[in-house]
Amino acid sequence: MSKPPRFDPESVQGFLAREEGEALARHVRALDVSGPVLEIGSWCGRSSVWLGQAARETGRIVYALDHHRGSEEHQPGEGYHDPAHFDGELGRVDTLPAFRRSIALAGLEQTVIALVGPSAIIGANWATPLAMVFIDGGHAMDTALADYRAWAGQVARGGILAIHDVFPDPADGGRPPYEIWKLAVASGLFEPLERINSLEFLRRL
Repeated sequence: MSKPPRFDPESVQGFLAREEGEALARHVRALDVSGPVLEIGSWCGRSSVWLGQAARETGRIVYALDHHRGSEEHQPGEGYHDPAHFDGELGRVDTLPAFRRSIALAGLEQTVIALVGPSAIIGANWATPLAMVFIDGGHAMDTALADYRAWAGQVARGGILAIHDVFPDPADGGRPPYEIWKLAVASGLFEPLERINSLEFLRRL
């Protein structure tokens, strides 16, 4: 009996390019430190599936952290607002149902575990060293800084910190992810490893 076709992460709504998703998966497979993987900013689960497929192969767990209320650009009247993810009764964005559906369709419910809530609060109460942290949450400066401050220090020595939407040239995109990437490099705790499009990888020293 043949295996069912592998679920394609690109079938999930999102903004991560295939080569970026494949790079995330490759780094998960190459991890040589113990601990789970954590992503900040799951949206509908596109990156979660790439991470989860690689984690399942290597016996790891992925924690997918998102408040599921959307970033600034997803709110009504903004450029990336999608009415399909808007709860009219509450007057709020809600992407959790779409995320759960993606993870179920990908067969990853035992591998990708949703953490629903504010990143800074969950990070302040976190105690498990992480093999990899992927930051792709809100791109406002205070949000990006809060994600970095809450989670960069949770990466185990030899582990990976990945940051999406890092644009050195302001003409290409927003500054906050680039600013936290600079903080990571300047901290002396991380060394740059690789850049795929706007996705930066660093190793914890």
